[in-house]
Amino acid sequence: MNIEEIKDRLSRFAEERDWEQFHSPKNLSMAIAAEAGELLEIFQWLTEEQSIEIGNDDNEMALIRQEIADIFIYLIRLADKLDVDIEQAIKEKIELNELKYPKDIAKGSAAKYNRL
Repeated sequence: MNIEEIKDRLSRFAEERDWEQFHSPKNLSMAIAAEAGELLEIFQWLTEEQSIEIGNDDNEMALIRQEIADIFIYLIRLADKLDVDIEQAIKEKIELNELKYPKDIAKGSAAKYNRL
């Protein structure tokens, strides 16, 4: 996947529909939260086991893929609006997490870094 190509395609899509006026950072961040809520709703009342087994249900997986795509689309648009290099931001965050969660301390623990 080439994020730059996707970013350009999404930008053209919005421009062709005169939607740039609606794609402010505030609105895009709210759209991310709304779409994440729709993804959460799919899993809301499932047990842990059911949430794992959902991968075997083609209909549910189609919905999950759509919600994940919606979240990622809005995230790319937000990054574009704020001139954030997503790939660089991810690399930096992984490096930060490696410092915050040293493997010898964090291994097997779900505790937040300040509680390890």
